[in-house]
Amino acid sequence: MAADREALRAKLKGMKAELEHQEAISEADRDPVELDQTSVGRLSRIDAMQVQAMALANQQRRRSELERIRHALRRIDSEEFGYCIKCGEEIAEGRISHNPAVTTCIECAG
Repeated sequence: MAADREALRAKLKGMKAELEHQEAISEADRDPVELDQTSVGRLSRIDAMQVQAMALANQQRRRSELERIRHALRRIDSEEFGYCIKCGEEIAEGRISHNPAVTTCIECAG
């Protein structure tokens, strides 16, 4: 099981690195939209505001996922890892291998 946990740890670290990379490259999209009617028309400004809103929503989603990954990395060596936080049953191996940051079994997730 130690080898499995090491593979899961590596997967979690890869997921974390990818989310951090996405966070870095989307930083400019979250910048405030300038109100300069001479350089940007009204529709372009609305489009820019929509892009900003989507970027902020994606940032919040990434931060939540990063927190789930950090939590999984902290508990991967504990007795709790791999067990549902709601019902205490073991989480299916396929579910854990797909996303090692999950904290609930399929029944409790629904």
